Amino acid sequence: MAHSLTEILATQAVYADLSQSGLIAFEGDDTTTFLQGQLTNDARQLAQHQAQYSGFCSPKGRLLGSFLLWQQGESTYLQLAAELQPALQKRLSMYILRSKVKARDAREEWLRLGIAGHGAAAVVKALTGCEIDADMKTAEAGAVSVIRLASERYQLTVPAADRDGVLAQIAQQATAIDMDQWQWLEIRAGVPTIVAATQEQFVPQMVNFDLTNSVNFQKGCYTGQEIVARTQYLGKLKRRMYLVHAEVAMAAGDEIYSPDMEGQAMGMVVNAQPAPDGGWDALAVMQISSVATQPLHVKSLDGALLTLQDLPYALA
Repeated sequence: MAHSLTEILATQAVYADLSQSGLIAFEGDDTTTFLQGQLTNDARQLAQHQAQYSGFCSPKGRLLGSFLLWQQGESTYLQLAAELQPALQKRLSMYILRSKVKARDAREEWLRLGIAGHGAAAVVKALTGCEIDADMKTAEAGAVSVIRLASERYQLTVPAADRDGVLAQIAQQATAIDMDQWQWLEIRAGVPTIVAATQEQFVPQMVNFDLTNSVNFQKGCYTGQEIVARTQYLGKLKRRMYLVHAEVAMAAGDEIYSPDMEGQAMGMVVNAQPAPDGGWDALAVMQISSVATQPLHVKSLDGALLTLQDLPYALA
């Protein structure tokens, strides 16, 4: 009898090939300074074997993209939704001007593997020799980079030339899952990915960047910083990102409704994937006051009911 992903995760490690995600590499003496002036997080921390989530905002403080960042060798890597890479790489490159920085498409350079589930740390150690003692820390084993993500997940970045050998190794120690299943794990971990359908919809705090160390309020200026800071210190945040479940398919950009909003949408799906045990799970930005009153419906006021799930971190 086939087991669901939930059952598999409880007893063994799984792995996913993440190489279809976008990947931009920045290189040059001014890379840290350049990224510091563009992204929501403190790029200087990357030099301390620290990976981070970050975002790139419009001048109005709305997220144009979200990234996983790390340093490896002479380069700093930004992993993002593949559909956004061409436009965001071009837009970021426009700000380089005279800085000693070059940006390149690095997707073909690396095999990127996500590893999760029971025994994931042991699989990582067997493959690389690395043990990492805290979330969002990195380690290197030769040309291989390891990131320990939250919720007992890891990402390995391996030279493309070693792809076949590493895939053969890991297949002996873990069960393969696909990209959609890995993205379900991201959703359950409360990690949002901005895609084309949700660009310019959210300020960072709406997708809980302030709760997941994805925005730094002490780092100084970056594109959209004034609006983001004003939201933090002067305004009252009216929307937050929640983990929700429905018995119907959902997609990024789907609107969410509640009776108290008189027909107006009160939220939007950020990311959604099929749940292993049926239905769909999603991250959704919703009006806090409406969540308190419920019921919540997806796509229309008469649409399927949403039920709230627990995120792995507390909502402030």
